[in-house]
Amino acid sequence: MNLITIDQEKCILCGICVAECPTLVLHMGEKGPEAVNPDHCMACGHCVAVCPHAAINNTLSPLDQQLDLTKYPVLDKEYAGRFLRSRRSIRSYKKTPASREQLRELVEMARMAPTGSNQQGVSYIIVEDGKIVEKAAEVIIEWLEKNLTHPYFSFFIQEFREKGIDAILRSAPHLILAISALDFQQGRENSIFSLAYLELYAPTLGLGSCWAGIFEMCAFSGHEPLLKLFNIPEGKKITGAVMVGYPQYRYQRLTDRNPLEVAFL
Repeated sequence: MNLITIDQEKCILCGICVAECPTLVLHMGEKGPEAVNPDHCMACGHCVAVCPHAAINNTLSPLDQQLDLTKYPVLDKEYAGRFLRSRRSIRSYKKTPASREQLRELVEMARMAPTGSNQQGVSYIIVEDGKIVEKAAEVIIEWLEKNLTHPYFSFFIQEFREKGIDAILRSAPHLILAISALDFQQGRENSIFSLAYLELYAPTLGLGSCWAGIFEMCAFSGHEPLLKLFNIPEGKKITGAVMVGYPQYRYQRLTDRNPLEVAFL
């Protein structure tokens, strides 16, 4: 089966698909674009998505599975800027759990994130049961007690042991873990892209999120009790983690960051 097919009645030989192919799979023939190195196609779908006349189809990214962008307006810069800046790391959650449909919708958006050479390679574990999150916090506290390397964490341990305050996973109702193959070198980077998409999308569902940094430290150390708790499949590793739930409070203002540092060459 050919990688691409061309609708000769629609193709105007503009060459846009050829110019946009990132792996130089396409070149322009006498009758239109042709695939000269089909094995190099990384299924990004650029050729199909960019064609102004829907004249090209790709077996690895079929036209009938692509969404027509002409139906959706581009966000104006003010709205887009405020949306991006309004993302907050949520550390106080309501006890109300999110629905399975909402959690699944989050990871559906996460898988749409860009990845190096479109390798993707990230799958997810959604922790619905808040009791598992509580147990994970206990396991991490025990790990910190045995491997304490910074006085910053001693306060977390003290608050957890004396007052039952969870400063590790913030008593979040859910965790979403990104996992990838042990030998996949881009697993961490691709997980960061994916979970960043998840975080940006969460507020549209009324949810909030926060990177579980101390959880990641423990997981990346290979701490076996934590890995067993989540039944990480053989040959896989945790490559990212975020807490998810309904925010307890609503932020009223946008905060600033450090002053911009930039150089033009």
